[in-house]
Amino acid sequence: MTIHHTKGIVLRTVKYGETSVIVTIYTELFGIQSYLVNGVRSSSKKGSGKANMFQPAAILDMQVYHNELKNLQRIKEFRWAFIYQHIFFDVVKNAAALFMVELLQKTLKQPESNPDLYHFIEDAFLHLDEAKGQAIANFPLFFALHLATIYGFRLNDDYTANTPYLDLQEGAFTAEHPVHPHFLGMPYSYITSQLLKVMQPQELNEIPLNQETRRILLQGYQTFYALHVPDFGILKTLPVLQEVLS
Repeated sequence: MTIHHTKGIVLRTVKYGETSVIVTIYTELFGIQSYLVNGVRSSSKKGSGKANMFQPAAILDMQVYHNELKNLQRIKEFRWAFIYQHIFFDVVKNAAALFMVELLQKTLKQPESNPDLYHFIEDAFLHLDEAKGQAIANFPLFFALHLATIYGFRLNDDYTANTPYLDLQEGAFTAEHPVHPHFLGMPYSYITSQLLKVMQPQELNEIPLNQETRRILLQGYQTFYALHVPDFGILKTLPVLQEVLS
């Protein structure tokens, strides 16, 4: 069986047996994959400290065995590809990272390679780790909007003063008040347009939003995903994020 070198972002870890874990990782080479990792939860010298490398949002450098016919793969070797300075320790950044991870869990279904998507996600976590001020609280909004663009069900940024309603069902700004309840009016449609124009995460510092505005926007974007992704449901991390941001 061939060994491949790939980076990956940890999305979920489940205990398995006495000392093992099953880890869901979004990999650069193979898209979303599940790996059985033995012995990382043991108190022996070999296992000590290894389990914390499989925290959600961790970015790993891995040598993996890959068999197209299997649902569960194995990792030969793994190490940090990048060590965060803040995400695992800072309450606000951690809440934002876990929101991003859950959004990925709910939207990444097929095990197919998409290097552009992988690099966008990795880049987003690295920027979140470095973010300061307003940018931290605005980051989940930025991530949710730009992730949808890569998936191909983007919101068209055609906002004008004459099209002040953001129809979340159609993914477009409209002149008419939609007949269904899934829309954002002013000022939320305008702010969404501003967030869609952000190219570099540090620009998020220039969009001052209060807690209530962020809450309404995050609820709106959750609705947008639920309308476009089958079986999306609701984000369990959203109330936690809103609590931390208050």
